[in-house]
Amino acid sequence: MTEKTAVLVIEDDEGVRRQLRWGLDDYEVREAMDKASALSVMEETPCSVVTLDLGLPPDAEGVGEGFATLDAILQRWPETKVIVITGRDDHEHAVRAIGQGAYDFYHKPIDLDVLKLVVSRAQRLYQLEQENKRLLAARNQSPLHGIFTASPKMLEVCRTIEKVAPTDATVLLLGDSGTGKELLARALHELGNRNEGPFVAINCAAIPETLLESELFGYEKGAFTGATRQKPGKIELASGGTLFLDEIGDLPQALQAKLLRFLQERVIERLGGYKPIPVDVRVVCATHRDLERLRSEGRFREDLFYRISEITVRIPPLAERNGDVVLLARIFFERYREENKRRLKGFTAEALAAIESYHWPGNIRELESRVKRAVLLCDGDYITAEVMELPAGKTDTESLNLQEARDKAEREVLQRALAICGGNVSKAAELLGVSRPTCYTLMTKYGLRPRGITE
Repeated sequence: MTEKTAVLVIEDDEGVRRQLRWGLDDYEVREAMDKASALSVMEETPCSVVTLDLGLPPDAEGVGEGFATLDAILQRWPETKVIVITGRDDHEHAVRAIGQGAYDFYHKPIDLDVLKLVVSRAQRLYQLEQENKRLLAARNQSPLHGIFTASPKMLEVCRTIEKVAPTDATVLLLGDSGTGKELLARALHELGNRNEGPFVAINCAAIPETLLESELFGYEKGAFTGATRQKPGKIELASGGTLFLDEIGDLPQALQAKLLRFLQERVIERLGGYKPIPVDVRVVCATHRDLERLRSEGRFREDLFYRISEITVRIPPLAERNGDVVLLARIFFERYREENKRRLKGFTAEALAAIESYHWPGNIRELESRVKRAVLLCDGDYITAEVMELPAGKTDTESLNLQEARDKAEREVLQRALAICGGNVSKAAELLGVSRPTCYTLMTKYGLRPRGITE
């Protein structure tokens, strides 16, 4: 038996509720008499469609409590379709309700056939929106859990991670701050053969040099002043799993030799200890620094560089991931809107243009921070570029005109061919793979008649 869809009827008149129960027999009708009971029903099992009479106690003769109920429902469940039921002469209240986010309104007296049609349309729209969200998430989610992308560059990174994850190769992740290096390191762990073991991360740049050695290798009791007990290090704790060394480019030179020895022999010694401790661990490193330059300058050991870079994965910055910035902005918007129960509808066109135009030096971390802040501070229905604190972007549709993009590319290739061939049209045509008359036609089209043209 197919489970019926639940519809919440908020009405203080028992006779009207009975009428709606009978008329909406295709649905599981839930009932509430006032704001408190309506919110209680929604908290228990949110309904996709709600019918709401504005005249609710304790203000049954007015509309204040009805509008307060509308606001409360849409604040907590913004995707709910609320159908406001008003008196025949309440056009002003109907318009106000729509302005505050109601899906539709219906005038008394109730014609059940018409109301059933309105409820059916509302339910269908709700289902379509939910299906659209599900398909959007499925389509734009990369092969790796928690990483969303539509960018060819980033998808290639994901495919590389999938290929190397089942191996024991040491992986070096190179990318700017905020590009998702730790997410990819976790993906390597989760897709690998050691995923039942621990994932232990340590930021080599965040710990003072004097403490980093003991954090990595641990220490024995009495190894130094204050060492009142034995403590295993991060490397030892990661045994059987994955060790993630973030910002490896900031590792002090004094520790580079000791780390190299561990990578070669897979044994460690705690500070103050003399007993070698074998460690079975997968090592993943990451940095935003240019290790090639540090190596050439003598600030990073060459032998250590080759040891940690058996597989090197370069993560593109957000600005180079075509299509990802708006995709991620929408994902963060949905996440923080739901977490904070904000009745927001999305971004303005100007905000989306600004998001696309901005260079995002802080990458995904900066984008997420700005979207979260905007969701919390936005006063209207839509997030603007001002709320995002971004400069205005280009909003005209010309930048998206496919024919103009083709013409621009064609003109640039033609110019380059003519330049390479020294203005010789025959050679340029041959280089372009077209006939000489076609080459002349293209030159006329784009107004290209440089000096020195030869046949």
